[in-house]
Amino acid sequence: MEQQKDRFGVPLVLLAGALWGTVGPAQLLAGPVAGPAALGGARILVGGLVLAAVVLATAPRSFRLLTGCTWPAVLAAAAATATFQTAFMTSVVTTGAAVATALTFGVAPVATGICERIALGTRLTRHWVAGTGCAVVGCVLVVTPSDGVRVDLVGAALGVLAGACFGVYTVSAKRLIHRGVPMPAAVAVTLLVGGSVLAPWTLAAVPGLATPRGLALVVWLGPVTAAAAYWFFVTGLRRVSAATAGTLSLVEPLVAAGLAVLLLGERLSAPVTAGAVLLLGGLVVVARPVPASRRRGAEARIRT
Repeated sequence: MEQQKDRFGVPLVLLAGALWGTVGPAQLLAGPVAGPAALGGARILVGGLVLAAVVLATAPRSFRLLTGCTWPAVLAAAAATATFQTAFMTSVVTTGAAVATALTFGVAPVATGICERIALGTRLTRHWVAGTGCAVVGCVLVVTPSDGVRVDLVGAALGVLAGACFGVYTVSAKRLIHRGVPMPAAVAVTLLVGGSVLAPWTLAAVPGLATPRGLALVVWLGPVTAAAAYWFFVTGLRRVSAATAGTLSLVEPLVAAGLAVLLLGERLSAPVTAGAVLLLGGLVVVARPVPASRRRGAEARIRT
């Protein structure tokens, strides 16, 4: 039964990653309707409002369980979310959707595993080490210039920063889960706080966001890639470790790369293609079910 729960968690995290993989291509497809900070703020603010409305309609008392001891993790997740939006979307503009997403989520599993080890004391498994090794090599290949494909170094650095923020967010969410916090309420608050930080940029860009193309983009990014995707992610995170979830999120660059090639006409060089294959290999390795006895031992270490 517990192994079935693990298998249920994996597809939820993969589904969240697939939805996140559409963010970069959708941003470029819509055109320059707003700056990265404004667009990122609109995304998580709208997503937070949608998720908060759902929670208020279904379980309004869950917000009361966000007590003082949970706020450090909530605020850490909110800060990571706000920083991630600006860093990632700027990286998309400067390096392209495929490369930016591959960079961010190539770094994400490394950052998540390190953060989980430091914050929760979780032992990193051989599956994670193997999958992460594939991700690191894939990252190196992705940023290797070849065949006239140039990678902007500032954009690449912002992609790495976004990956680190993803790790902080994932481990903060895992800590909240082990405290028994209702995660839909916690995610809604996280998105709203992060969106409030970016609100000055979002409000300044309202004219661009209010255009038909801008509204269509926000409708997709907010309810779908923020509210729904984060809900899927934290639900799956109950059933897999933070490090595993970080590596499973590597489905995102694969989706983004495919959409960038099919819809945006972006070119993938041979090294980038090889990197994508390695990322896929890491996914296959990490998605293997963990024996129940090994997982129970890890969970016991987290609670102590």
